[in-house]
Amino acid sequence: MGEAGCLMTEIDRSDELRNWYAEDNPDGAQLIEDVRAFLARFVAYPSDHALAAHTLWIAHTWLMDCWESTPRIAFLSPEPGSGKSRALEVTEPLVPRPVHAVNTTSAYLFRKVSDADGLPTILYDEIDTVFGPKAKENEDIRGMLNAGHRKGAMAGRCVVRGKLVETEELPAYCAVALAGLDDLPDTLMSRSVLIRMRRRSPSEHVEPWRHRINAPQGEQIHRRLAAWANSVRQQAEETWPHMPAGVEDRDADVWEPLLAVAELAGGHWPQTARVAAVTLVTDSKATPPSIGVQLLRDLRTVFDKRGVDRLPTESVITDLKEMEESPWAVIRRGEPLDARGLANRLKKYGISPDLQRMDGQVLRGYTRGQLSDAWARYLAPEPPNGTVTAVTPVTSHVRGTDSPSDRNGVTDAPECRNNGHVHGFKPPKGPGRCDDCGMHVPTQGHRAGCG
Repeated sequence: MGEAGCLMTEIDRSDELRNWYAEDNPDGAQLIEDVRAFLARFVAYPSDHALAAHTLWIAHTWLMDCWESTPRIAFLSPEPGSGKSRALEVTEPLVPRPVHAVNTTSAYLFRKVSDADGLPTILYDEIDTVFGPKAKENEDIRGMLNAGHRKGAMAGRCVVRGKLVETEELPAYCAVALAGLDDLPDTLMSRSVLIRMRRRSPSEHVEPWRHRINAPQGEQIHRRLAAWANSVRQQAEETWPHMPAGVEDRDADVWEPLLAVAELAGGHWPQTARVAAVTLVTDSKATPPSIGVQLLRDLRTVFDKRGVDRLPTESVITDLKEMEESPWAVIRRGEPLDARGLANRLKKYGISPDLQRMDGQVLRGYTRGQLSDAWARYLAPEPPNGTVTAVTPVTSHVRGTDSPSDRNGVTDAPECRNNGHVHGFKPPKGPGRCDDCGMHVPTQGHRAGCG
């Protein structure tokens, strides 16, 4: 053969070799960073904290047997075209056994969750259609989504077989990502990491998602996630992350698996996860209050404005109706709140009007003492008169980076300190704040366990 016949074309297989090596030698911090970078190519997130939360949520789906509970992640927006469905699309190649659901039946979901092949990851698009006019038809789905965040949870159903009505219990525990318009029912919102999506501005640019091209790229990360999860599974079962200040009760249940993933990954992720948790939990509390909480808040305003300890019902209603930004003047289909309506709304808080001697008369009304317990339980504490809580600017950044937003995409991340837990969270500083627990003592007191 001539010289030309001996020539061979060289094929660059360096990327393939790197992927093989990464699968056999998983580096948690780098892997989670690669997940983050993959997502950021295709989705315009409202914040770096939202991107971090989505990244950690995807990783947690590979260790479902290690958690006591699993958070739902909900991509919500007021208008279509905000990237919610795209967020589910890019999630699909990264998670184990994805099930993309739109307008599906409860029977289908129950069978998928109880599949012998393993727990699915349900990606439920257009979830708002489940809780709209068809809400009564979808109570089984709602029950599964509510109950299924707890390990071992079962959903009970009645099944008609001929003339017999039998009961059955089906597994409900599985990871669920949701996308829809507006808000979800409160019971589901409280079990979710909330990502408030919005339409991209002209200055925001992302790559178009091409399933045929990009899904195989995601599947390479998928295999690396599977290998990494197997390498840390035993450690995950023994990981109990320390919760940052302000993340407690149901919020702690939601964030515990994500913070555990961050601990397992290492690098900047434990700190990044805690900053994201505090930020997103704080943002979730900024949603409009329920009508009951608004009534309690307005009643506190009425009593504070008048500076008295008791008021007759008539005076309370008069003041409520004069609040221009509250609904009490038109609360009853255009008619104002009346004494019966006020009593009914307060009854669920254990408050009822009493006969009181006021202004030389015996009148039915309310006292500050009756309301104070509900105010303490459901309302944020009022700052003392003349007190302004200082806001401490946070400028420190993640160790090993050149700038606060370098590489990990999280700006203004406070430093961690070891306070007896791995990767402890440094409490905020400022006038009136406790050095140990970070709470603003004049208005909030100390955290439990702090002097």
